[in-house]
Amino acid sequence: MNRPRAKLGEAGESRTVAWGMTSVLVAMYVINFADKAVLGIIAQPLAKELGLSASDIGLTGSAFFLMLSLGGLFSGALDKWLGLRWALVLLVVLWSVAMLPLILSASFVTLLVSRMILGFAEGPNSPLLFSAAYSWHAPARRGLPGAVLTCSASIAKIAIAPILAYVAVTWGWRSALVALAIAGLLWAVLWLAMWKEGPYGRSGNSGKADSVDSGPEESGPEDSDPATATAPATDAEPAVPWLHIFRTRTFIGGVLLIAAAYALAAVVLTWLPSYFELGLGYSRLQAGSMFSIPSLIGLVIMLSSTWLSDRLITKGVRMRAARVVFPAVGMLIGGTMLVFLPFVSAPVMAVFMVSLGYAICTPVLPLLNACVSELCPPKQISGVLGVFLSFMAFGGFIAPYMMGRIVDAAGDGGDGYATAFQILGGVALVVAVVGIVIIDPARDKNLVRPNAPVVAAR
Repeated sequence: MNRPRAKLGEAGESRTVAWGMTSVLVAMYVINFADKAVLGIIAQPLAKELGLSASDIGLTGSAFFLMLSLGGLFSGALDKWLGLRWALVLLVVLWSVAMLPLILSASFVTLLVSRMILGFAEGPNSPLLFSAAYSWHAPARRGLPGAVLTCSASIAKIAIAPILAYVAVTWGWRSALVALAIAGLLWAVLWLAMWKEGPYGRSGNSGKADSVDSGPEESGPEDSDPATATAPATDAEPAVPWLHIFRTRTFIGGVLLIAAAYALAAVVLTWLPSYFELGLGYSRLQAGSMFSIPSLIGLVIMLSSTWLSDRLITKGVRMRAARVVFPAVGMLIGGTMLVFLPFVSAPVMAVFMVSLGYAICTPVLPLLNACVSELCPPKQISGVLGVFLSFMAFGGFIAPYMMGRIVDAAGDGGDGYATAFQILGGVALVVAVVGIVIIDPARDKNLVRPNAPVVAAR
């Protein structure tokens, strides 16, 4: 009896293998975002032990995102020097080591330095992860895998944050850092055992995932419908000047949108449990567990909206409408909700407003990554995304410290947090309008890559 034929992609790759590799990348991203989120979870016990102000915590969060931005600039070099396999192993080991100084010797200086080291080591991670994932997914189908990766932040806050909160409350905040360091090292072992590059990456010139045994029953692209089985000849397309990409209105507008969305994400990671505890009156364990609420809503919205975006493109809808206007309208809605947050007095309603307002903005992150990846040849994706995501991280550099200063100045923590979220909502409204007006990935792709090969969608 013949075994069922596996579902194949445009380049003849097994889609099961493609999503299996993507899931390994998701696991790393979950650890990555848990490392980011842990400061928000342990902020109050840490502040009490070390005598820190809200501005001190905010400065630590901003320093982390500054180093994250600078570290992202090295993603292209790491990919070139070490390749995706060893570059990601190096990064995750550095994350685990960066946890140790604060565990062994707690002080504000140690906290600041360790978070800066962690931020620098995490900087190259996002572009490398997206490059690795994109090597397994054709350009027309990158919205959903990009969203799945981005949803790792939600998974970390839904599944991991309550556990870390319980661990921190039960055994002390240091135990949460130890758990994350161990998780990173375990992932490195899994990665080395499983990873193979897909056919859409820089080495994918055969039209088939040459390092994956898809079995004798699977047919290659030569056996498929010639109208849809277009193999990606990545080695045939030459590199383009970097500045030609960076000067496009899609890249510039994308930076504005994604930096605003990331500023909001950075504030949520750094401050949301403190807002729930000090601003809205919930207990420390409740606040840590409620960290998952905006992420759960965001997970549903991001996966459904990016699936719909991919679906619209495969049905012939223009990329600008599906990848830009669609998520930017979400930012308009989410920003409006945050603008009205200070006028909400009921804690439950405030949780709902900040959670939904944040969640509706999140699809901008994966969909703008997919837009920018269209502007450059496959061999330049990791470098371009490294610069793009470094600019994005500047939003995270500014926002946490800004909120700390506002909270300290307001005296009443609840008023200070709500005011800071209101400011972020106003910024989201402005950049969403700008993005709708100036971003057009198809137009700018034709300007930068006029001879780019076409990969048909199916």
